[in-house]
Amino acid sequence: MVDSQRKKLEAAGAAEEVISSSKEEGEALTQAEVPAGPSPPDAHAEQTEPQEKTQSEERGRDGANNAGSSDAEKEEERILNLDELWQRLCDAPPECHSLLKKNLTQEIFDDLKDKSSKFNGRLEDCIRSGCENTDSGVGVYACDPDAYTTFAPLLDAVIRDYHKVSELKHPNPDFGDIDKLDFGDLDPSGEMIVSTRVRVGRSHDSYGFPPVLKKEDRVEMEKKTVEALKKLDGELKGSYHPLTGMTKETQKQLTEDHFLFNDSDRFLRAAGGYNDWPTGRGIFFNDKKTFLVWVNEEDHLRFISMQMGGNLKEVYTRLVKAIRALESSGLSFAKREGLGYLTFCPSNLGTTLRASVHIKIPKLSQTPDFKAFCDKYNIQARGIHGEHTESVGGVYDISNKRRLGLTEIEAIQEMRRGVEAVIAEEKKL
Repeated sequence: MVDSQRKKLEAAGAAEEVISSSKEEGEALTQAEVPAGPSPPDAHAEQTEPQEKTQSEERGRDGANNAGSSDAEKEEERILNLDELWQRLCDAPPECHSLLKKNLTQEIFDDLKDKSSKFNGRLEDCIRSGCENTDSGVGVYACDPDAYTTFAPLLDAVIRDYHKVSELKHPNPDFGDIDKLDFGDLDPSGEMIVSTRVRVGRSHDSYGFPPVLKKEDRVEMEKKTVEALKKLDGELKGSYHPLTGMTKETQKQLTEDHFLFNDSDRFLRAAGGYNDWPTGRGIFFNDKKTFLVWVNEEDHLRFISMQMGGNLKEVYTRLVKAIRALESSGLSFAKREGLGYLTFCPSNLGTTLRASVHIKIPKLSQTPDFKAFCDKYNIQARGIHGEHTESVGGVYDISNKRRLGLTEIEAIQEMRRGVEAVIAEEKKL
């Protein structure tokens, strides 16, 4: 395979995941191209789930550019207070079906409207994006880790609804014994699986999320993260590239590799996700570009392990080793009992783990029961550019559906069994 083809395929795996707030059922990293030169603080562009579900997919469908607004539009951009946001949600058009609209009742609103989290986050910080963008899928972001406790009456309801669980009893983390994994390459022949990727999101437990962060907080987080990343060795050793001051040459190369993210999603923008752009943001990757870390994109941290082919064991093992190494380097991640690891968006909790392959299944994908087949194994299929996109050349993105309510090793095994079933079924046809 020529180098340009390899890069495109790796990009499709790595950039495709990073998760967000109106994500519907599956999730894809938002891979966004960064324009030459650092993006200005007010840049507007459309961001999809880093290639993790394009984040705009989970937030809604349209991430249109708002540049050149009319006076009326500028008035719309005025910062609304909580009562104004609530009124806008109450007056939302009939086509508004967000989980925020469904779960924020008058009773819950009255109960939460005067509360503040330990990071001084308030209800308006959590619901602003969904009130300003009534076409959101979820419509809610946590203003900080403590919001999952302070505003639990709303967030717990949204979480149960989104993740389709009746109880919030996420187990303690368990990555399994990586020296005794009972799986390896899911496609030894290399005929079907193009690439494999596993990613997780993490949040520093001593900092809030974008709505309450100050510029100096982002700089501090970046500094602490980079110090930990510099301690990685062996296969994980690499380099960090801050967005601030990034040269055009570096931007061009990282954009071609599909490794960069930008400030283009209107749902995330409304939630404060791009405040102080591009300060405190950057990307780390190892020498082989098989392990990446996004710093202060949507979440504080996004860890991504990927490579060409179907060796799930190598990809998963690399990720687990990286997580353990960074934890031992002093990074402490936010968790809540019953919810597991916490991130900015309630669609991405628990394990926060998404494991996926890009796989050639031209026959199975055309059968009328394809979706039902995937549902049977708790996996999700979508086009390689994210949910609701078409397949390219019969290649689909297959990933685990569940992140909450099971351990990391259980999520990986569920994905592994699903992919094995897909391969077996394709070969039968």
